[in-house]
Amino acid sequence: MGAGFGMLGLAAMLGKTASLAAETGVKGQFKARAKRVIFLFMNGGPSHLDTFDPKPALKRVEGQQPSGELYKKSKGAGFMPSPLRFDRHGRSGIEVSESLPHLAQVIDECCVIRSMRTDVPNHEPALLMMHTGNVQPIRPSMGSWLQYGLGTENSNLPGYVVLRPTSQIVVGPALWSNSFLPAEFQATSVLTSNMKVDKLLANIRNPKLGMAEQREQLDLLQSLNRNHQEERGGDLELEGQIKTMETAFHMQREAMDTFDIGREPESIRKLYGDSPFARSCLLARRLAEAGVRFTTVYYVNSGNQPWDTHTDHDEGHRKLCADADRASAALISDLKARGLLEDTLVVWGGEFGRTPYAENQKEKKAGRDHHHTAFSTLLAGGGIRGGTVYGASDEFGMVAAENPVHVHDLHATMLHLLGLDHERLTYRYAGRDFRLTDISGRVVRDIIKA
Repeated sequence: MGAGFGMLGLAAMLGKTASLAAETGVKGQFKARAKRVIFLFMNGGPSHLDTFDPKPALKRVEGQQPSGELYKKSKGAGFMPSPLRFDRHGRSGIEVSESLPHLAQVIDECCVIRSMRTDVPNHEPALLMMHTGNVQPIRPSMGSWLQYGLGTENSNLPGYVVLRPTSQIVVGPALWSNSFLPAEFQATSVLTSNMKVDKLLANIRNPKLGMAEQREQLDLLQSLNRNHQEERGGDLELEGQIKTMETAFHMQREAMDTFDIGREPESIRKLYGDSPFARSCLLARRLAEAGVRFTTVYYVNSGNQPWDTHTDHDEGHRKLCADADRASAALISDLKARGLLEDTLVVWGGEFGRTPYAENQKEKKAGRDHHHTAFSTLLAGGGIRGGTVYGASDEFGMVAAENPVHVHDLHATMLHLLGLDHERLTYRYAGRDFRLTDISGRVVRDIIKA
């Protein structure tokens, strides 16, 4: 406790683990295509109809009121086609909205899933489903599951890092919780509103003691903790605290450098841009390069606006894309240039999509509502077949009509790419074996490289 780590608590620091899953035989079940994941999460639900899923048929029914059991009654001007032009890009000829010109340039590295679906069209349960595989805040997050299954590649850094520009993320810590998994698999959550490294990692350096003196103190403290643990039969929470202290000590050597994006050449910083999201994407690349297993980057633009465009959708969507597009594409390009894209899985998407019909009365300020029965997700790298489109929604973008992909299927596929069988990556709790994909999920093999 005298080592000077201040606010670096249990929920903030993760140590390298031998991986409990390794003891149960789940590690290395398949040949891993990916070693790590960067999840670019578009809070609020971006519109599939204005990004990766063109629906020209909407023009034919513009203004008509939707009907049928899957349609909520439109409160506005009926069906609303996208005003954006879609063009074919790359060798693959995948259609991408004009609002995403930078992602269009790297589309040959990407797979677009146009048939995603989830269970509930409300933010909180849909966010939880996408992050934990359950609509209630009672399960471990995907990053925690991955830490449990594979451990980390760098003992001087956390294995699971969450980058968020604001503390006001909907749902919040339950999205990156370890839940009933051992405490050491909790994420390190970092607020990125101020990217000065001493603000990102406050109190990580001891202002008075050198490394040798701190090591001596920590060895004594850890010895006492081990004795305390042995007397209590191996308490997992205490084990997590012991590993937390060790990781915090080692982070002094590496984290201050890794988290400092000011070390990047100006040309690289310009490639990403100068928004909060851009700086977080650049930091995510540095974390991947340093061996961090799972990094989530939460998107909120400079005005703290998520993708929840209930009003003035057309204007809001363009602004959001202008901010997120450049940095997202820069991350993919930068990873490829460094030889990291091949074994880094990048996932881009939100918790659901938006309705193909208007939500409110004023046409010029029309919005799109939440929509869970069809939306799009982008994947790149990590064994993904680039330049491909998988699945399709119906002619209006209302339902996943061809090769539907549930969130459980997405999770199963991600784990497979990382060498893990989603049915065998389990943890026994309260008399039951739990897993990320609950009791369902299938690997979408058609999007994986042969």
